[in-house]
Amino acid sequence: MGDSILNDKIILAVDDEPDVLESLEELVLADAPRCRIEKAGGFEEAAALLEANAYDLVVLDIMGVRGFDLLEIAVRRRFRVAMLTAHSLTPEALKRSYDMKAYAFLPKEKLADIVPFLEDVLKYDYATGWKRLLQKLHGFFTASFASDWEKKTGLDWKEWSK
Repeated sequence: MGDSILNDKIILAVDDEPDVLESLEELVLADAPRCRIEKAGGFEEAAALLEANAYDLVVLDIMGVRGFDLLEIAVRRRFRVAMLTAHSLTPEALKRSYDMKAYAFLPKEKLADIVPFLEDVLKYDYATGWKRLLQKLHGFFTASFASDWEKKTGLDWKEWSK
């Protein structure tokens, strides 16, 4: 505890559920007490923060806050982004996140384990980060999605998980 790469970083977390924002903050600060977390509960507030400030990492919900629109802003500003979702946990949203250059696509069901995923977003380049993500979550995605989820994304995730 305390030696996380998230220490001394600034994270913007955006979600329309205040309890998710509070949980995310508690989880990150437990491992990285020197991390600074800014929170936004809606699109307009988040868009203004993204335009006005610099962030080391941005965590975006997809539903409720127009997460893909915010992703576009964040990527234009060259921020590393992790998408965090419950309601958009689909192969299509996974593919869209990848195509739009998010560094990670994380199910809210894995929120308790989010710190290592966020650390990977900062530690690794885009391709390596996605490969690590798929190594960790391939089984979860296979259990959560229809059996042809990899085909629906048009990407060879099995090859990535080797």
